[in-house]
Amino acid sequence: MRVWPGQPYPLGASWDGQGVNFAIFTEHATAVELCLFSHEDDAVESQKIMLREYTDQVWHCYLPDVRPGQFYGYRVHGPYEPDQGHRFNPAKLLIDPYAKAITGSIKWSNALFAYKVGSGHEDLEPDPDNSAGGVPKCVVIDPAFTWDNDRPLHIPWNRTAIYECHVKGMSKLHPEVPENLRGTYLGLASDAMIEYFLALGITAVELLPVHQFVVDRHLAERGLTNYWGYNSIGFFAPDVRYAAKGLGNQVYEFKSMVKTLHSAGIEVILDVVYNHTGEGNHLGPTLSLRGIDNRAYYRLEQNPRFYTDFTGTGNSLNMQHPRTIQLIMDSLRYWVDDMHVDGFRFDLAPVLARELHDVDKLSAFFDIIHQDPTLAKVKLIAEPWDVGPGGYQVGNFPIRWAEWNGKYRDAVRHFWKGDAGVVPELASRLAGSSDIYEPSGRGAYASVNFITAHDGYTLYDLVSYEQKHNEANGENNHDGHDDNISRNWGVEGDTTDPRILDARFRVMRDFIATLAFSQGVPMLSHGDEIARTQHGNNNAYAQDNEVSWMPWGELDNWRRQLLAFTRKCFNLRHTHAVLRRRHFFRGEPTIKGGRKDLSWIRSDGQEMSDADWGNPNNHALGMLIYGDATDETDDRGRPIKGETLLLLLNGGNTQLSFTTPVIEGDGIWAEMVDTARRELRVIPTGLVLLEPYSLVLLRYGENRRMTDSADPTNVSGSITNRESNG
Repeated sequence: MRVWPGQPYPLGASWDGQGVNFAIFTEHATAVELCLFSHEDDAVESQKIMLREYTDQVWHCYLPDVRPGQFYGYRVHGPYEPDQGHRFNPAKLLIDPYAKAITGSIKWSNALFAYKVGSGHEDLEPDPDNSAGGVPKCVVIDPAFTWDNDRPLHIPWNRTAIYECHVKGMSKLHPEVPENLRGTYLGLASDAMIEYFLALGITAVELLPVHQFVVDRHLAERGLTNYWGYNSIGFFAPDVRYAAKGLGNQVYEFKSMVKTLHSAGIEVILDVVYNHTGEGNHLGPTLSLRGIDNRAYYRLEQNPRFYTDFTGTGNSLNMQHPRTIQLIMDSLRYWVDDMHVDGFRFDLAPVLARELHDVDKLSAFFDIIHQDPTLAKVKLIAEPWDVGPGGYQVGNFPIRWAEWNGKYRDAVRHFWKGDAGVVPELASRLAGSSDIYEPSGRGAYASVNFITAHDGYTLYDLVSYEQKHNEANGENNHDGHDDNISRNWGVEGDTTDPRILDARFRVMRDFIATLAFSQGVPMLSHGDEIARTQHGNNNAYAQDNEVSWMPWGELDNWRRQLLAFTRKCFNLRHTHAVLRRRHFFRGEPTIKGGRKDLSWIRSDGQEMSDADWGNPNNHALGMLIYGDATDETDDRGRPIKGETLLLLLNGGNTQLSFTTPVIEGDGIWAEMVDTARRELRVIPTGLVLLEPYSLVLLRYGENRRMTDSADPTNVSGSITNRESNG
């Protein structure tokens, strides 16, 4: 094996068509060995190369005789001194943090720990056993791919509708996806799936983590897995578990998925976990960063034996170290430049902004993000909370960032649950939450509105359970949230009672319509449109089975109508520009002498007064959006005229008579959506009867007959039928 000096940049293993350059950063190591393996399961390396070149804390070499497909890992020498924050142990094979592909899952044994498990000295005594047999190997890849003219789509925020889903769970049970592609990257981009996405009206899929991740030992030993994947071990490697052809194909298949979805006009947003890794706390395994340079990569306590944990997983990455920030930034740029993704949703994002202990909006992480030309092309979404002190940061992220709006979720849940005193906050959430996001200079795009997500109840469970039922997770039902702002409408769990089912599906329609017609960016959780259930499990992270997978197949009448209703609502959002403004309402006329862009209406058709806003027993609200309130233009800057819409919401338990406001002109009010009725009405009398817990959307204009495609029952019995588009 010829060994040449190579270069310290780029980090990782880089194939240039003639050989491979290897480079790895470690500040405190005393020596680094590059280990080459003949097979992915080998416990002993076929060749071991001591790296001699050391430039700016990067160890490197160039191997002209190595080709793509080569398996490799590292052994890093240095002091094993946990009390000083050092945990080097060359007996442990380490995954390259910059590996572009990784062979698979770890095989658990005590050898994966750098200390002697069960010795009575906790983590203080180093373990001499070789771990290579249980550690997945890194793989040298050939990055070549024919992208043609593919690039990120840049769909405007106000035209974006997000669908949060799981690569495996979406297609695993789909009968029209070829069997060998089900549960894979290619399955997600199959014809059947794309047709479903397009019919639903979504413009972006937000994928639960696809970075190679670790299945915790306690789960593996119970026969469970970390289905969600929030336990990354490789920030550059698409998980091999979702590759149809397995090892060696994950990079190519991921790129193929992105290219195919782009060709259909669908963006790909990745849920990324840069706040921690799968190595856990001080008693966790040594798989990668811990053994490469623990002090550099992890946030340590005053006693550096222990880890600062803002994530609830045992560790937090050290955002005070430039090489850790570089690792994250290099990863982000790689997924945009090489994998063509359109954006990122950052799990527990405040962790990344904690330069000291407080969340800092002026942190180096945000400064670097904002000046980066590659990331200027893509969408950035924060999960704006972590488990550390002051971790709830909704509204506190800087310009260019959108956020999961947890306040929107809670307000909408409280309102449709029937709770009192919610109307004032609900109005702010419907209008885009300017009270939260405008002070930072952001527009309505900053609010990613959602009712449910992967973490918590599904929409069906939200209206069917008042207590969590997480027994299948094996944690005695102690895991998951206890306060879900849910209501079962008469009985806990499944029922055949038509009265209860009618109430549940009406409220589900309320939730979906509210989401579709709110200002901001809607995010629908996969399966909510067909009333997918997890049987009351609000923390199904370990359920890689039918509990979490999409239940494709024949639907009962309730679910058929819900699917058609969802398609219709999102179609209306795309059709009516006033429902998806770029900027916040001003509550002022859009033109001199005209009507206000937005008015809040009470049941007698007049504007809400201060007394109305302060009435805790008020459960109803009207939202009048004037047609000229659209702020969207065509390609030449000419304004796109909209139609005047009136959104009426009754979150109370009594029927309500609502007087429509008087509008100039010869038009009439006509219903486009009524969550309590299948027949849509023209309103010649000026009075609208709102059933309890119902929502109505009206359009003011000429009397034109609703088309058959607007009928919320116009969908076939099978959600996989390609002829049906709702």
